[in-house]
Amino acid sequence: MNSNGAQLDNQAKHNDFTTQSNAYAIEEARTGFTPYAERLNGRLAMIGFILLLGLQVLVKHGFFG
Repeated sequence: MNSNGAQLDNQAKHNDFTTQSNAYAIEEARTGFTPYAERLNGRLAMIGFILLLGLQVLVKHGFFG
């Protein structure tokens, strides 16, 4: 193997395709139950809950009755 990663094949020709290219690197899926989506969902739920409590205090009426 040369210093640039090329190898000689059995006919003494350079084989420049022995190293793997990262051109087709698999990226992590950005949909579904990813940690980012779950964290965002939790934060939005907490904000909604606090807003609901604030609304109950302002109108002096419970949400369920």
